[in-house]
Amino acid sequence: MRSRILTGPLAGFACLLVLLGVLAATTGLDAAGWATSIACGAGLAALLARALARHRRDGLGPADRVTLARAVLACGVAALTVDSFGGRAPVAILVALSTVALVLDGVDGQVARRTGTASAFGARFDMEVDAFLILILSVYVAQTSGWWVLAIGAARYVFVTAGWALPWLRGSLPPRYWAKVVAAIQGIALTVAAAGILPDAVTTVVVLVALGLLAESFGRHIWGLWRLAGSPPGTRATVTSALAVLLVWAALLVPDHTGDLSPAAFLRIPLEGLVFVVLVAVLPSRLARILAVIGGLLVGVLMILRLLDRGFYFAFDRAFHPVYDAAYAGSALGLLGDSIGRVGALAVFIGAGVLCVALLALLPLSAVRVTRLVARHRRPTIRIVAVLAAISIVPALTGAGPEPVRRLASTSAARLATQVRDDLRDQREFVRALKQDPFRDTPGNDLLTGLRGKDVLVVFVESYGRTALDSPVVGSALQAGDRRLQQAGFSSRSGFLTSPTFGGISWLAHSTLQSGLWVNNQRRYDHLVTLDRLTLTDAFGRAGWRTVADVPSNDEDWSVAKTYYHYDKVYDRRNVGYAGPPFSYASMPDQYTLAALQRLELDKPNRAPVMAEVDLVSSHTPWAPLPRLVDWSRLGDGSVFDPMPAEGDSPEYVWRQPDRVKAAYAQSIAYSLDALTSFVQQLHDRNLVLVVLGDHQPASIVSGNGASHDVPVSIIAADPAVTDRVADWGWRDGLRPDAGAPVWPMDTFRDRFLTAYGR
Repeated sequence: MRSRILTGPLAGFACLLVLLGVLAATTGLDAAGWATSIACGAGLAALLARALARHRRDGLGPADRVTLARAVLACGVAALTVDSFGGRAPVAILVALSTVALVLDGVDGQVARRTGTASAFGARFDMEVDAFLILILSVYVAQTSGWWVLAIGAARYVFVTAGWALPWLRGSLPPRYWAKVVAAIQGIALTVAAAGILPDAVTTVVVLVALGLLAESFGRHIWGLWRLAGSPPGTRATVTSALAVLLVWAALLVPDHTGDLSPAAFLRIPLEGLVFVVLVAVLPSRLARILAVIGGLLVGVLMILRLLDRGFYFAFDRAFHPVYDAAYAGSALGLLGDSIGRVGALAVFIGAGVLCVALLALLPLSAVRVTRLVARHRRPTIRIVAVLAAISIVPALTGAGPEPVRRLASTSAARLATQVRDDLRDQREFVRALKQDPFRDTPGNDLLTGLRGKDVLVVFVESYGRTALDSPVVGSALQAGDRRLQQAGFSSRSGFLTSPTFGGISWLAHSTLQSGLWVNNQRRYDHLVTLDRLTLTDAFGRAGWRTVADVPSNDEDWSVAKTYYHYDKVYDRRNVGYAGPPFSYASMPDQYTLAALQRLELDKPNRAPVMAEVDLVSSHTPWAPLPRLVDWSRLGDGSVFDPMPAEGDSPEYVWRQPDRVKAAYAQSIAYSLDALTSFVQQLHDRNLVLVVLGDHQPASIVSGNGASHDVPVSIIAADPAVTDRVADWGWRDGLRPDAGAPVWPMDTFRDRFLTAYGR
């Protein structure tokens, strides 16, 4: 009988050796992979033989053989996973083995039922193989998605280990179909993550959802075992109360900056929490519960705002402003969709919505639980609060003690209230600034006399920030641009402006440059565009120029163009004759945008001089795919670009690795600069003047945390009299400002420009 018991395990081990031989021949399996897989196979054979003997089985049944095949495949996945530690990752083969193992997971159960060989041994064997495969896949995925993914693979083994210390965890409950579904979801989610077919953000959401379902399944199972064991109610209440306290504590301490998320951040003392505990300790029970519900909701809102802070620091290098930033939700969805796809963006938004609802439900319940805990243990609670208050307040007031102690206290909610107050005060200050305009009543004859007869293009290069100058790719493009301009008889001078925005929200920079006011939030912008503040466009129009906006990203009417900027003509993606493909956010390449402006405005005979604000958006996130420059005579209706999106990198590919994002960003800026300087060279218009600048720095993934808000700005002209007018600005010759070039707030440009080129 013993030989019959060993037949199945030994056959499985032999099959594993064959599989490893095939893998070695196809992928070059190294020694570590061989050793790991053989160790797993030997352990499998030994444990399987022992289990067969314990269950008094003389061999494997038909379904057990299918399960054994799955176990062999899992050992093969283990070999490939260990190989991946050295940088060798045959992803396709690993995913293929995992997929076959997952498919067979649905086969062994059917075989057992149809052959009448279902057994407790087979069910346990199937479950352990599932757990092993999930563990191996979680190790592989953790290398790219973060080591928190190991929680999925370790869950089963932590549960078993805990059962050694807590005997009631070793009890048994009736099988639950949902538990099998959740187990299958873990394998599928991890295999999809291993395949790398989704953007990183979507992959993270998928794995997080799987982890959440696993936690729910284990939680329900543990709860059932607890109730079955007749656990003392006091123990259950203690655990629930502890979880409630931890949730409220963590919610009060969620950091608002991407660099602060560490265990130390949650070891501070939230002063708001201490005040809450004191209040519920002294108030009557009914009032205390009402306060708990209200306080829990407020804490939930606070935690949501802190999470928004983290997102805003990542994208815009600043905190979230509750007074006016909610208006950016639609823009954020569109921007995220351009980067990771609309489905991925919707998944992120839906996940965020579910999280918000959960926080707003759980935190009031947790606060009520804390209230009950305080009511039952009033005296020790007051003592604990007094000690914590002394630890956090006394060193801060006296200056005594080391810096880490003085920084224990958190006043996050108070800072949020101050921020709201400051945001409201900011609007009043902006209204006062609006009343001051030295050029409001200047007649057209006195405006821009130094540019009479010139076509003036104010060109915003999307995301062209100071960070771009650190890239050799951009540096080469600037050098090539200088050579093109010199060959065409043009010269340039350059400096820096400090943008009011960072990482996006370009219209704030546009309105700041045009109005001469610091427009750094949506509330200011919304108020500004309802008024009649003199813009650069208005000044040119008053002085006799035809004013034009070229906004290729727009696909609907832009009312502000007429009501505030007063453009004579607006071009967008609908009316320039473009029939080519879009390039992610960019509806058309910058080269076509410039060519269309030339065809529709600059080449017209017997016309007034043109002032145009031109948006070059090929360098807009996600910076992929990118077009290539073509001969200007071949542009036509843009269909020449048709094959290019498929030839370039996709946003999903680029955004999986930060280094790829940075490289794609630099290439996009280089393309925009090449298109612009090539345009000037082929236009042959010596009466052309350009003001070229960035609207803002790229997001923190490129610029880094704490980067400046500076953007390059250049004035380009063929007429030396134009550049001589700004000789006293201290700007450097050429398109590239050096590190010592002047840096001015962007809102000062309008007045400096009108002064330099006026009478």
